[in-house]
Amino acid sequence: MSSINSLILEKRLFEPSEKFKNQANINAQTYAALCEEARDDYEGYWSRLAKIFLEWKKPFSQTLDKSNAPFYKWFADGEINASYNCIDRHIDQNGDKTAIIFESDDGKVTSISYRTLLSKVSQFANSLKSAGLKTGDRVIIYLPMSIEAVVAMQACARLGLIHSVVFGGFSAKSLQERIHDATAKMIITSDGQMRGGKALPLKPAVDEALKLGGCESVSKVVVYKRTSLQTEMNSIDVWWDDFIEGQSDTCEPVWVNSEHPLFLLYTSGSTGTPKGVQHSTGGYLLQVALSMLWTFDIKDSDIFWCTADVGWITGHSYVAYGPLAVGATQVIFEGIPTYPDAGRFWDMIERHQVSIFYTAPTAIRSLIKLGADLPNKYDLSSLRLLGSVGEPINPEAWMWFYETVGKCLCPIVDTWWQTETGAHMLTPIPGATSLKPGSCCKAFPGIQLAIVDEAGNQLKNGEGGVLVIQKPWPSMIRTIWNNPQRYQSGYFPPDYQGAYLAGDGAVKDEDGYFWIMGRIDDVLNVSGHRLGTMEIESALVANKLVAEAAVVGKPHEIKGESVVAFVVLKQALPDLSDAIGNETAKKVINELRDWVGKEIGPIAKPDEIRLCENLPKTRSGKIMRRLLRSIARGEEITADISTLDNPHIIQQLSQVIK
Repeated sequence: MSSINSLILEKRLFEPSEKFKNQANINAQTYAALCEEARDDYEGYWSRLAKIFLEWKKPFSQTLDKSNAPFYKWFADGEINASYNCIDRHIDQNGDKTAIIFESDDGKVTSISYRTLLSKVSQFANSLKSAGLKTGDRVIIYLPMSIEAVVAMQACARLGLIHSVVFGGFSAKSLQERIHDATAKMIITSDGQMRGGKALPLKPAVDEALKLGGCESVSKVVVYKRTSLQTEMNSIDVWWDDFIEGQSDTCEPVWVNSEHPLFLLYTSGSTGTPKGVQHSTGGYLLQVALSMLWTFDIKDSDIFWCTADVGWITGHSYVAYGPLAVGATQVIFEGIPTYPDAGRFWDMIERHQVSIFYTAPTAIRSLIKLGADLPNKYDLSSLRLLGSVGEPINPEAWMWFYETVGKCLCPIVDTWWQTETGAHMLTPIPGATSLKPGSCCKAFPGIQLAIVDEAGNQLKNGEGGVLVIQKPWPSMIRTIWNNPQRYQSGYFPPDYQGAYLAGDGAVKDEDGYFWIMGRIDDVLNVSGHRLGTMEIESALVANKLVAEAAVVGKPHEIKGESVVAFVVLKQALPDLSDAIGNETAKKVINELRDWVGKEIGPIAKPDEIRLCENLPKTRSGKIMRRLLRSIARGEEITADISTLDNPHIIQQLSQVIK
């Protein structure tokens, strides 16, 4: 395989300030020492950290068990409890510290301390025990963003129950697939959820899922009353308040083996059966705690806000577990960033004095479009660190985030990781790393990555290829639930010499900085040149007319593949139904094609640009690129689009200006 052509032109470099470096948990010298320790004594490095940052009921004696690779085990003979590590151990010194500041869709704020959180978790855990659930049983959690979602997750962890959180935007069919695969005994849900001032039902999707069949394992459905929606209650249903009534608010944690599954998190089922990614307890908890301390430089005085939903891995690692594992105070938000207006995020940062703000590039680009100057109307001086997660952030969005939101004072930690990795793999360490807009910079201390070709051979700096993780790490996926063969063949194929295949294309520049170029299946082969879609998208968004862009390929009989770009403009979309609107659109399209040719080169010019009001996104803000590929190729849409936030956009995306 020839390497993927890298078109990176970004040369700007931003140093952390002396003020930030002087207060950082990890400075450049410490970072270098940690990396050196991991290189010299890999197992000793992780063993030392696990003993310092976690509390064990039974200490482990073996760090890494490689006897059944790639089914690795970490700290396997140790015993631990995730809920104890997240809550109980903070009580003596910080029991009255605020654990969660919850802001509802309508702006009502509820704050609870670590002591109150422990009482709520213990009471709910006792209710789960009374319902007959035992260590190892699976529980589906289908809740909106709320204190109750965290309570349910932590209560499961307290008893060694394996939870599987399903995002509240998933359809009944998606829910049924996950219930069936996990053979769940209980579902914890809500009557509905509030979004943008509207009550949206959740419970009916549970009822429909159970009727689809294959869910006979479910014996009880617990329903939290969040809205005033009329809710049908069936024989196995019970209201949350009735479920916990009379239960004690003290509950001893169940100490489990370090390798005991903490949770299953299913990846999307748009292609084939959803994959139940299985994470352990001890190894997972170690790395989410370390990344809170090192990536986010968390301090006792910080107010941390990760905007991710608990239905995704980011919401597991940096809402439900990571912040609590280090005793932090965090904001949890129920609503959407545009309600009651596009200043909601900035208003919340000002009111809650948020100091660390972690969100997705999609949200950043949407907020730019809705009001690039809006942050200037709010006092954001409490901010000291910004973060990006979910996909590569294009340099121009990075610069806006840095300059307009952070006032050039806040480092940005642009993090690369996956559901399967559990925690950050590539990230700046803000007190130690110089920043390049659009680059996720360097490896988290102890993580060993490389760029290789399809034979597993390491490539030189500047040559784009396949990103792999060369050694096992504590928070890694353990297997795919019920399908170990799929785990082994999908993540550790024999061609990659035992390394973990991330599935992303990447390049390392001359300074050793990593740049993610998109999924391997998003790499385009244009006239023999292998081009990463991310770089073309970044070039488009750098144009003053463009708010957001997504690039896909479609077959071309001469070039192999042609480049198709879907572009959201900052200005109003031209009226494509009349001749004047069509001519205006053509001028914009030609300007953008020429722009890409100038920014990158003629080879990257999109053959087709489709202007649209928005891109097809899930309610979490993730762009459904598979859907865009089908639209570009003129294929019938067969993927499940029930999770789309804007299904009406499909027809508009199919329009082509000629």
